[in-house]
Amino acid sequence: MTVRWGDMDAMGHVNNIMLFQYMESARVGFFETMGWKGWKETSARQGPVVVSQTLNYRKQLLYPAELEVGLRCTEIRGRSFVLQCGIFWKDSDDLAGDGATVLVWLDYGSGKAVDLPLDIRRALTEK
Repeated sequence: MTVRWGDMDAMGHVNNIMLFQYMESARVGFFETMGWKGWKETSARQGPVVVSQTLNYRKQLLYPAELEVGLRCTEIRGRSFVLQCGIFWKDSDDLAGDGATVLVWLDYGSGKAVDLPLDIRRALTEK
């Protein structure tokens, strides 16, 4: 990911909310590599919903910068799963931030969490 000039705030560094957006972009890419594109289907009746998100800010990000965002599934539960994320400067082990996102599998009609479908559970296990 490329840090844009507009990602910075009045303090002269990348605004903290942008790191959550970098995590979001990584999450969407992760789902695409799993083959799940339910958000593109108007007929989708179930899907992942973020219920909790944490982020540790390790070092300030400044423009310009190229980043690599790593994401992996660290826990699979009955109706939810946890994705852990690390935001690094490109080609470096230098960590700008790390965090975790808890997602539940939601039935959109009822608004209630349901068991993770077997194909999603399998895809999360393989990643």
